[in-house]
Amino acid sequence: MNTEARPSALIAEDEPVLARTLSRLLAEVWPELRVIAVAEDGLSAIELALEQAPDIMFLDIKMPGKTGLEVAEVVADDWPGDKAEPLFVFVTAYDEFAIAAFEHSAVDYLLKPVTAERLRSSVERLKRRLGERAESPATGEMGALMQKVQTLSASAEEMEEKEAPERIKVIRAGVGNTVRMIPVAEVICFEATEKYVNVVTATGEALVRMSLRELTARIDTSDFKQVHRSVLVNFNCILSATRDEIGHYSLTLRGLQRPIKVSRAFSYLFRPM
Repeated sequence: MNTEARPSALIAEDEPVLARTLSRLLAEVWPELRVIAVAEDGLSAIELALEQAPDIMFLDIKMPGKTGLEVAEVVADDWPGDKAEPLFVFVTAYDEFAIAAFEHSAVDYLLKPVTAERLRSSVERLKRRLGERAESPATGEMGALMQKVQTLSASAEEMEEKEAPERIKVIRAGVGNTVRMIPVAEVICFEATEKYVNVVTATGEALVRMSLRELTARIDTSDFKQVHRSVLVNFNCILSATRDEIGHYSLTLRGLQRPIKVSRAFSYLFRPM
């Protein structure tokens, strides 16, 4: 939480009327809360969040540029390590986003149109969470949140497709005119690029045309852990984790010559026991 006595909030909503309505209702039910910024799209929300460091973010699920889920994912990963993490409240017109998953977490949700009664309930929950975290900060909370929103995003995508994706044990990756057949167990790590996933093994690298979220939804990830919003690592391949002077970790992996960066959200995975 910010050092100032009054908590702060950022609203990300692409419909100005709805943004004003939420601001007005917040002023009624939580006068102490300062709305320090309003973003009209996902990219602006990310920029303002990292610049202003609000205590709470109210995120519309569907926005131009980045969805609310994607905004939470990026903010969680890039959040400065010397500042208390924000609490996220998702605002949505739909209930198919597995809303029940939020009930017992630091994340809350509001269904449109937002009512003062429901907002009061959310405010009470947020006040409790802010108080709890001030007394005892939760280690690894941001990493857990990133995994939650990614699971939520994958669930939403599957619901839109109406069918669960077929599980795969061997990845077919094109390399020039050749198709490499790569067993998932032999993968050192998966790295997301703009439109592809780079599949890294001890014998080379290959691209597959799908998102990291889509790929991980189709494979057995029991041996893999996320260490960055765009990187999934086979934990059986980790030799060591090295921390630099500002607290960032990098991994040395068996079979890979270059290090892999760990984001602050997942640094708790490598702290000494």
